[in-house]
Amino acid sequence: MDLEHLPRVALADLPTPIDELNRLSQQLGGPRLLVKRDDQTGLATGGNKTRKLEFLVADALAQGADMVITAGAAQSNHCRQTAAAAARLGLDCALVLGGEAPPTPNGNLLLDQLLGAQIYWTGPHRRGERLEEIADQSRQAGHLPYIIPYGGSNAIGASGYVAAMLELSQQLASDYPEGIDHIVVASSSGGTQAGLAVGARAVGFRGQIVGISIDKEEAGDERYLVHLAKLANATAAHVGLDADFTPSDFVVNQDYLGDGYGVVSDLEREAIQLTARLEGLVLDPVYTGRAMGGLIDMIRRGAIGPGQTVLFWHTGGMPALFAYANALL
Repeated sequence: MDLEHLPRVALADLPTPIDELNRLSQQLGGPRLLVKRDDQTGLATGGNKTRKLEFLVADALAQGADMVITAGAAQSNHCRQTAAAAARLGLDCALVLGGEAPPTPNGNLLLDQLLGAQIYWTGPHRRGERLEEIADQSRQAGHLPYIIPYGGSNAIGASGYVAAMLELSQQLASDYPEGIDHIVVASSSGGTQAGLAVGARAVGFRGQIVGISIDKEEAGDERYLVHLAKLANATAAHVGLDADFTPSDFVVNQDYLGDGYGVVSDLEREAIQLTARLEGLVLDPVYTGRAMGGLIDMIRRGAIGPGQTVLFWHTGGMPALFAYANALL
């Protein structure tokens, strides 16, 4: 499989490093913990969406677009990185955000505005329900918009995490030839986990990829697993890999949803504080805080043994911390 045939623009600082979390591992009594630092991809404080945007924005440019439009929550990391990618490449950017405009912008929203994005507030709709409507308005104003789906999670965007898995396999072969047993990653719109699964199939990765479900709207029995399988199949076809995925190929833990998307509980609070105070590693309150909280709980319950090696895939999101200060301290 060769990704060189796919349109791509350079946006990320790659490869991102792998660090060891020795003090956190010691605190938990094992296992060996590694972290893949996609919080250091570099685009407006980094994050996992930058890898997806390398392929999505390249497709937008190939189609002659002069504007990108995407959607998310008010503190969306994806929207912030999309606005940054647009700014770097000279494209206009419209963000369709759920909720209402706050009195003072903070966190990712502050960065969205600094990056020059035009923001549309849509109340309860944060998952792109009005993307087509906003795109039509932009066309009437003379733009050629390109719609990037919620989370950047289609076959084009997920290709970024096929490439990421190829990158990881090279790092493991060089620095960790003994291999790893698990990859743990926040899983929401699905593009990151589906892309990793396709990349894992391509390189023959033998470990288990565990998604920690973040959003109740995406969780639910087999539905999310079916979604991941469909997205992985579409991604495999897009990158030219002859592979077939079924829901049974995916592991998603839905035990840590708490009160829902973006609601901080003791689980996230402890995880964020532990990693900060033991490792100087900053997590975010919505995705990596919940995923790390799930990983810590699985270790404590014995679902992951002390003799194993786990790689936590840090998907970024640090700016959102500033909008959650009252819930974290």
